[in-house]
Amino acid sequence: MGRPTSKAELLSAAAANYEEMNQFIASMTEQELSTPFAFDDNKKEAHWKRDKNLRDVLIHLYEWHQLLLDWAPSNQKGENKPFLPKPYTWKTYGSLNEFFWKKHQDTTLEEASQMLEKSHKEVMDLAETFTNEELFTKGVYKWVGTSTLGSYFISNTSSHYNWALKKLKAHRKNCKMSK
Repeated sequence: MGRPTSKAELLSAAAANYEEMNQFIASMTEQELSTPFAFDDNKKEAHWKRDKNLRDVLIHLYEWHQLLLDWAPSNQKGENKPFLPKPYTWKTYGSLNEFFWKKHQDTTLEEASQMLEKSHKEVMDLAETFTNEELFTKGVYKWVGTSTLGSYFISNTSSHYNWALKKLKAHRKNCKMSK
């Protein structure tokens, strides 16, 4: 399936990718869960070095849900709130990801799983409150800028769940190679 272009596709892709990610997590072995992530140093994106385990991945997803859950309702109420909290920008959001990582080093895997499950439901419920036009027509909400509101939901659900799944599959591959 390509990138969603309607509310129905957004909700379907988010649910399907969340379920696929959770099925993969359920299939992870004790070895995969207990082995710290160690990825090829040739991978350039910072997240390959940042996240050390499943908890870190789940917390990353959870925290980005929180950004969306704060941003959209605040702006709907008339607050002029940017998506990223100050002092972060789209050029420095890597530092925000590091902040999230550090913030949750004492969070357990079980807590992270529960937090993500709750925030996923909240994001899906929030998406349901918008019409197809509100989600996928540019210019409906000034606070969204030049994009669509739906693109924020896609980035924080289906696309992000694909990112997590790709990372977890790479970890599984690494675990098999190190046997």
